[in-house]
Amino acid sequence: MNIRTRFSPSPTGMIHLGNARAALFSALFAKKNEGVFILRIEDTDAVRSEERFVEALENDLQWLGVYWQEGPGKDGDYGPYWQSQRQPIYEKYYRILEEKKLIYPCFCTDQELNLARKIQLSRGQAPRYAGTCLRLSPDEVASRLAAGKKPAWRFAVPANTLIEFTDVVKGQQQFKSDDIGDFIVRRADGTAPFLFCNAIDDAEMKVSHVLRGEDHLANTPRQILLLNILGLKVPHYGHLSLIVGDDGAPLSKRHGSFSLHEMREQGFLPVAVMNYLARLGHACDAQALLDFDELANHFYLEKLSRSPAKFDKSQLMYWQKMAVQMLDVAALWHWLGESVASQVPLNLQSLFAETIKANIAFPHDALMWAKIFFHEKVEMGPEELKLLRDAGEQFFVEAEQAVDKYGIDLAPLLAEMKQTLGISGKKLFMPLRVALTGKSYGPELAQIAGILGKEKMKHRFGRAVQYASGNE
Repeated sequence: MNIRTRFSPSPTGMIHLGNARAALFSALFAKKNEGVFILRIEDTDAVRSEERFVEALENDLQWLGVYWQEGPGKDGDYGPYWQSQRQPIYEKYYRILEEKKLIYPCFCTDQELNLARKIQLSRGQAPRYAGTCLRLSPDEVASRLAAGKKPAWRFAVPANTLIEFTDVVKGQQQFKSDDIGDFIVRRADGTAPFLFCNAIDDAEMKVSHVLRGEDHLANTPRQILLLNILGLKVPHYGHLSLIVGDDGAPLSKRHGSFSLHEMREQGFLPVAVMNYLARLGHACDAQALLDFDELANHFYLEKLSRSPAKFDKSQLMYWQKMAVQMLDVAALWHWLGESVASQVPLNLQSLFAETIKANIAFPHDALMWAKIFFHEKVEMGPEELKLLRDAGEQFFVEAEQAVDKYGIDLAPLLAEMKQTLGISGKKLFMPLRVALTGKSYGPELAQIAGILGKEKMKHRFGRAVQYASGNE
């Protein structure tokens, strides 16, 4: 089988983690099987679709490391790849359905449909179209058309039919056609809605596997009915479990900002996001940070979870920090940007990068350390000030004298302070760290000393004497 997968977003907003995961899984599966990954723009909703969102989603996918072999800018044999340009294809199938009397005009207004839906819900029934316009006589249809009414067209769902398919994620699925109302395949303005054009395009583009969110599961039996009646090949469907937050609800804005664009702006590295998504609802058998091709080698449909995938910020941050550690100096500075570089003397940039690398997750973390190391005044919080006062003036007098004697050579400096003051461990290291950086965490003391140098260390210990005495 020639493996062909696709990602078919509607350009009505920014791409979020759920859609990004579906795109990534589809691309990984195609890569693993030497297949083709297609990007198709589903822009038939002219009111909500915007060109700027198309450009944004293309940029976001490429930033993530997901590239398509067919789609915008990559013409193949089954284009065009914009649904707004595929109307003649849909018209061909409309004619077939009309000739076979498998579709019929529907003149029901939105108000009538909403009322019928409310009545069904009040009776404890699942909302479905009641087939009102299916019972119209030819004369009644002609009369409405003559009056200038423009109908939508509905597919007449066959009665007493069982729709079965094997979902590559969820296993065997069964649906009864009697539970499915006749659905719209052509809008009143002549354009194709999602259910119709999505299924037709998958068949026309020879898509072999469709991986999409489980919120589409109810659409699948409808699309299978359509494709079977038209004699078109049905792809293998796989419905991915939804991503949920800590509260078990589907991931949304209230859980945080999870569009790829926002994550990119925050400083997330694409390889970190890709590695996290590749393991979100998928049991990857490799623990290392992998590139796209390596992740593809470890991707298996049978390892996709049927249970909801819980978003775990700590896991995302784990991959982010690992990705930062893998950056070489040049790549690190490219990521940190000019706002950080402008704070660090050129001759100290390599040393600074190596010093802070293990202690940052985002460029703003590096900017904080740059200001700590290269600005004169060290900002102190209440807890840090208390720690200095608890250490006492004499502690920092001894520290200043030890620096004057040993410079940035910390081994003898610490040994002398330990002997003179009779303290060790945290009681020795923590006041020194806070005096030098204003923080109770961060790089090793030896690295801090290497960046600050002898004179700046003496100056900061001198200030710590004043803090400890309460004179600052």
